[in-house]
Amino acid sequence: MRGSPRLRHRGAPMSLSRRGVLAGLASTAFAVPGALAQASETSRNPVAIAARPITAFEPRNPEKSRFGKLTFRGGLVLSASDSAFGGFSGLWRSAQGDDLVAVSDKGMWLTAKVGSRNGRLAGLAEAELAPILGSSGRPLRRSRYYDTESLCIADGVAYLGVERTHDVLRFDWARDGVLARARIVPVPREAKRLPSNKGLEAIGVVPRGQPLAGAIVAIAERSGAEDEPTAGFIIGGPQPGLFRVARHDGFDITDLAFLPDGDLLLLERWYRPFRGVGMRIRRVAGERLKPGALLDGPYLIEADLGQEIDNMEGLSVHLERGRPVLTLISDDNFSFLQRTLLLEFGLE
Repeated sequence: MRGSPRLRHRGAPMSLSRRGVLAGLASTAFAVPGALAQASETSRNPVAIAARPITAFEPRNPEKSRFGKLTFRGGLVLSASDSAFGGFSGLWRSAQGDDLVAVSDKGMWLTAKVGSRNGRLAGLAEAELAPILGSSGRPLRRSRYYDTESLCIADGVAYLGVERTHDVLRFDWARDGVLARARIVPVPREAKRLPSNKGLEAIGVVPRGQPLAGAIVAIAERSGAEDEPTAGFIIGGPQPGLFRVARHDGFDITDLAFLPDGDLLLLERWYRPFRGVGMRIRRVAGERLKPGALLDGPYLIEADLGQEIDNMEGLSVHLERGRPVLTLISDDNFSFLQRTLLLEFGLE
């Protein structure tokens, strides 16, 4: 189903600080060359993370909790004094939601325990930052694989999507955790032809019980003109191949996650300098995922600067009392004009 042709964020009024956010998005995406100076080359580094609660997703309607098909459960504005903190573009939470892993687009792991209070996010404890290691044991950020954009962990294995080089990396997470070393997963040659900075932005593994169970699914942020379908890849499994994802209204794909029933959730972002930023989550029926398919589906939520969003790039799903909980994280581009947000929504 196509999204609304007229999005509120394109004409929504913005405060000066929100305009600053947009300017920061445009000017800082590849800034902060020395941002990782405090993190050691190969060790895990404890980090104290301050968490400010977000009690209302839409500040002008603080009592509102229902947004589209999702219910806002709470959120946090995260910050830390360590200059390596930020830039998070991939996210994973454990089956019960207790453990969190994120990756930054500067080649860093973030691990933490998730705290909650009265059913709402309360903070992150026991947090550590660690460099993602290449096959030689050297940090990826010192290599051409530094731009780690997407993350999933399935059956004890972590998979990262790397932009610019258009690679998928595999890590033995269950055995080694953040000390695991990367191994390259072969990808279709078509993936290597993606635009440099619009590469493998979303990654997931098809859950058990589905026809393509165990296959890696990777989707490009954008592979053509503004509203052309973007490229997707089924890597491994019983039916490897290529598919496409419909794009609407100039939104790019920034992450994916699977629901237990096999349906696919796509996190999408719209941004234009000095005009606005938007977020959508789209649901695609799992049975549609197959080589040669053009995927599309209804939107569960649409948000803009009237809601508490930023540059939303990471999406994870876990179950709580048998119901899906969606967690989102934003990439602040290491800019003081942006925020690292952690948001939770329930899907009925």
